[in-house]
Amino acid sequence: MSELSLKAIKRETGKQSLLTNLKKSGMIPGIFYGHGVGNIPIAAKDLDLRPFIYTSESHIINLSIDGEEALHNCIVKDVQFDPLKYIPIHFDLLSLNADEEIELEVPVQLVGTAIGAREGGVTQHYLHKLQIKCLPKFIPAHIDVNIENLKIGDSVRVSEIKIDNVKLLNDANASVVGVIAKVVLKDDEATAESGAKEPEVVAKGKKEKES
Repeated sequence: MSELSLKAIKRETGKQSLLTNLKKSGMIPGIFYGHGVGNIPIAAKDLDLRPFIYTSESHIINLSIDGEEALHNCIVKDVQFDPLKYIPIHFDLLSLNADEEIELEVPVQLVGTAIGAREGGVTQHYLHKLQIKCLPKFIPAHIDVNIENLKIGDSVRVSEIKIDNVKLLNDANASVVGVIAKVVLKDDEATAESGAKEPEVVAKGKKEKES
């Protein structure tokens, strides 16, 4: 796993106006926590955070906090996004202890093109991240899953993925990726699926009065 550096500042808490001023200056509020460090409110520049948030790989962060000499090894544990703009509004960094196992999610990358896909099937990627547990030195940047030999109807389950010194915490029977047959609808089936209906004929005219 690659290591990248991040600079942060300590921030004050308790007032909404402080958070508003941080965001106006291009800073995102966060928290750095873990054994031996407690909970430290911090903030970092939006641009500096992007390599750790918008990525398909996991990274160990060398965190430097303004006013402190020591560097802290940590990972991004959680990021909260604005539901409308999809921009980060808060982040959590978890301190790493070299001798302590950690649980985290790692991205899954598919390798190759499935035989079934070349034969007309569709590759379905079900789990884009897997939950793992391991020592920090064994954290993989990503988990490669080779799909080249998958035929239509085949899949790769969590139990089939083996990584040295890493324990997978997802349901062993869960499918990570599979190849399914492409469904081709006939004209009448396609019409039914689309919800199209035959036009109704409405009779017009006066009712005859009963004598």
